Order: sequence, then C-alpha cells, then structure tokens
Amino acid sequence: MSAFHPSPLLRRALLADAVISGATGVLMLAGANLVDGLLGLPAGLLRETGIILIPYGVLVGVLGLRERVTAAAVWAVIACNGLWAVGSIGLIASALVSPSILGYAFVVAQALVVAAFAELQYMGLRRPAAVAA
Repeated sequence: MSAFHPSPLLRRALLADAVISGATGVLMLAGANLVDGLLGLPAGLLRETGIILIPYGVLVGVLGLRERVTAAAVWAVIACNGLWAVGSIGLIASALVSPSILGYAFVVAQALVVAAFAELQYMGLRRPAAVAA
C-alpha cells in the first residue's frame, strides 16, 4: 500500500473531523441524561454514540497528524462518515426513536456535518499534493 503526504485540505478535514467527533462524543457521554428529554432521544443511545465517537475521533486525529497516510485509511474514514450520515437519517426515518423537533434538528445537523467532512476528505484525497510518493 503506497503512502502519500496528505494535502493541506485533507489534513485539515481529518483534524477537524477528529476534534468535532471527539468533543461531541465527550458531550454526549457526559450530558446524555441532561439532554435526553430535550432531544427526545434515549440517554442510552446518546451515551453509546459518545462511546463510539471518542475513539473514532482519536483514530482520525492520529491519521490527520501522520506525515504520510494511505488512501485505504482515508477511504475508511470517508466510508465511516458516509455510513454515519446515512444511518443517522435512517434512524429518524425508521421510527425506532421519537425525537423532539430539536432532536430531529440535532440528528439532521450532525448528519450534514458528517457528510460535509466526508466530502472535504474526498476532495482533499483528490488534491495534487496527495499524489503517491
């Protein structure tokens, strides 16, 4: 597997994804019981989401800080983000949860942010600086 120096856009997109994912994970884990009623989402779901997001953020951050990355690793992050965005919309469309209006807005907003990260990472992967060395 050929490694390359990530373009500045790719590096920034990975690091922003890492920071936002990690911070959101900590907030969801710590504040699940405070916002579950406000969002209409189960506290357990919020906590479990936080437990997933914290290590994800760390892994993406490590990738974003590496001098060289592989396309496969970046594609894995892009795929995770795409699946997360689709899964989030699928969750609210499924009627498995009954979020409040604020809960709908929260889920849709975070799905859009995650999809935007996937798009930025894809664009960064395709930048000329990302050509295999």
